[in-house]
Amino acid sequence: MPPARDLRRIAVIGAGTAGRDLALRSVRAGFQVTLEDVMPSRLRSAQQSFATDPASRLLRLAATVEDAVRDADLAIDFVPDELESKLEIFSMLDRMAPPHTILCTPTRALSIADLASCTYRPQLCFGVRFEGTDAELVRTHRSSPDALSATGRWLTAMNFSVSIAVDASNLSI
Repeated sequence: MPPARDLRRIAVIGAGTAGRDLALRSVRAGFQVTLEDVMPSRLRSAQQSFATDPASRLLRLAATVEDAVRDADLAIDFVPDELESKLEIFSMLDRMAPPHTILCTPTRALSIADLASCTYRPQLCFGVRFEGTDAELVRTHRSSPDALSATGRWLTAMNFSVSIAVDASNLSI
């Protein structure tokens, strides 16, 4: 895990409304962002919406997940909040991202402990629950304190008010 000051490269998987919004917030906070989506039309739409923003120089578009996460310090997905979709994307991210990459997923319905247990980096997996300007960062009992701190600072840099919750749904993992 790189030091928090090195948490600069963010991969956003999914260029729908939520993914684009988080990518924009991240570039405006000074992070280098790679945005990926399986639908080229969403990437074109994102590119057009970023075109007039001076921070867009920090945005790069990627045609594949592998390209998006190649040098990411943190990867966050915006796939549907369904078990099959989340397991598939977590598996891809775990395989393709460097070992130090933190994996985040917005979820209200799924256990981050269960998703993390399907990776080789459960200590680097977090759930995020966004509500307006609030972000609840969901950790497990295996979470790395350094990764938790770095992820919290990333969210804070984007002007989210961050709180920490423990995923108690599966403490045996």
